[in-house]
Amino acid sequence: MKILVIWKALVSEAYHKRFIELAKFKGVELALVVPTKWHNTELEKTCCSEYKIIPGKIVLNGFNHFHWYLGLERIIRQVSPDILHIEEEHYSVVTYQAIRLAKKYNVKCVFVSLQNIYKIYPFPFSWIEKYNIKNADCAVAVSDEIRDVLVRKGLGKEQIPVIPYGVDHLMYRKIKSQKLKSKFRLDSFTIGYMGRFVKEKGIMDLLQAVSRINSDFNLLLVGSGKLRHKIKEEGRRLGLLEKITIVDSISSSQVPYYLNCMDCLVLPSRTTRKWKEQFGRVLTEAMSCEVPVIGSDSGEIPNVIGDCGLVFKEGDVNDLSSKIKRLINNPGLRGELAKKGRQRVLEDFTQEKAARDTYKIYQKMVN
Repeated sequence: MKILVIWKALVSEAYHKRFIELAKFKGVELALVVPTKWHNTELEKTCCSEYKIIPGKIVLNGFNHFHWYLGLERIIRQVSPDILHIEEEHYSVVTYQAIRLAKKYNVKCVFVSLQNIYKIYPFPFSWIEKYNIKNADCAVAVSDEIRDVLVRKGLGKEQIPVIPYGVDHLMYRKIKSQKLKSKFRLDSFTIGYMGRFVKEKGIMDLLQAVSRINSDFNLLLVGSGKLRHKIKEEGRRLGLLEKITIVDSISSSQVPYYLNCMDCLVLPSRTTRKWKEQFGRVLTEAMSCEVPVIGSDSGEIPNVIGDCGLVFKEGDVNDLSSKIKRLINNPGLRGELAKKGRQRVLEDFTQEKAARDTYKIYQKMVN
């Protein structure tokens, strides 16, 4: 069974773990088409004993739904796959490029969706979406809510298995990060955030919430985005600047070390007209590291956290602040949530489970 995977996120080594696990199944022969560069991230993994990595040049690099690969048809002819696995949305140009070529060469195809809001797209994306929905053999949804959107778009429910994102529980584990803590002088209770510095991620709500905390704390913000300057301005206005440490985007291999610097991780996402939290991968990564998590009730966050963390009403700064204070003042609760979070990851969100469920889809498609 030859599988050709197309996914821009594979520029980061951390996203390869599921495919390392997939390659262990008998009869599976994997090849991964990966960009040589995505945004400012250079390809981190260029060779692997478990499968073939095929670096490809991207047209419109950095544009999520507009990009496409040069030479993809040549790659498909060379690999001659049984299944084309596309980790891109049903309205994306690259998905159309891949599915069109799959049809030309009589290859089965499956795409993976994260779109959890039903939207009507303008031309040409409406036409692209219609083509992709009609011609895909299967679609994987990362949540039940996403599957419901795809059903409304015209796919049969039996065509849409649900497979949540997995996390590498061996990489993301409880480890000592004393050197990093010392480097950034994180000597008090450390509240963490990791992700994009944009309005919809609720990072300004987090600043407002921590400004209401009277006890000692540090705020560790890891990421990048257009609000970086505004975060510093607001931190200065609130008298928090000395408590805030901002670290620019880091390599995927460093993420577990930074997570382990945190006493809790907060994902304060806010729903907008066009977006709500689709999964919140950083939550499962933190839970796997035994870091207690707090998330808003935007999108999929409550379903990912379950009863293994605290959930607050999105946009409610007082509610968020009270949840953080509750963790600061209750070491026993922190310990309980840390253990429950790790156990939840081991049961529901491992890369091994995601790979096993994906393999079952492949088997069904070729049979």
